[in-house]
Amino acid sequence: MAHLKNRRGTGSASIIDDLKGDQSWRIFRIISEFTEGFDELSELHDAICFFGSARLDDKHPYYQKTVALAELLSEHGFAIISGGGPGIMEAANKGAHAQNQVSVGLNIELPMEQKSNPYQTVSLNFRYFFVRKVMFVRYSMGYVCMPGGFGTLDEFFEALTLMQTHKIYPIPLVLFGSDFWGGLIDWLKTKLVDYGTIAQEEMDLITITDDPQQVLEIMTRHRIWKNRQRGRG
Repeated sequence: MAHLKNRRGTGSASIIDDLKGDQSWRIFRIISEFTEGFDELSELHDAICFFGSARLDDKHPYYQKTVALAELLSEHGFAIISGGGPGIMEAANKGAHAQNQVSVGLNIELPMEQKSNPYQTVSLNFRYFFVRKVMFVRYSMGYVCMPGGFGTLDEFFEALTLMQTHKIYPIPLVLFGSDFWGGLIDWLKTKLVDYGTIAQEEMDLITITDDPQQVLEIMTRHRIWKNRQRGRG
């Protein structure tokens, strides 16, 4: 896969101005981002997407756990996708890079924080979040959510919603780090389930763990199932 050249943004003002600008030009730009993404990632298979905070540096335990987990998955033939930035995203790409595995970064133009990490073998740049989200969903066969902020929660809940509404086939959705995610799971059970706004069985779409081997087993089982659906198993 070709390594794309970065398209440099000019900050949040230009992005907001673009949203208010000429609609026809905006449509062409959106189409071009979809086209680039589909072309560059068309041969990508068995990829695991990592989400997590850009603010956790290489000294943080979860950065180090992410590197180790990405290495483990890469060693067993999984490509790795991240948002392309620093922190947990960098750690995921770093783990894949260490195993000479495909390491994809889906970068986004932001006024702060987003700086492309150097561990990407395939790098795409997006102006629009919704285009980037389509790429995450379309080319990932599983999600691993490490500790993160609003963006991580957004990707997590969007994947849940798409599966709940049968817009995508079920994929493994792993929350890694019970100390971080445990409170959220408790809240989902004691509020959403108890209030009847979600069904108890929908909680089965989520796995929370601290065990890298469990993540590997989950993703490997899903890969076997997918290969059978493709007639390759």
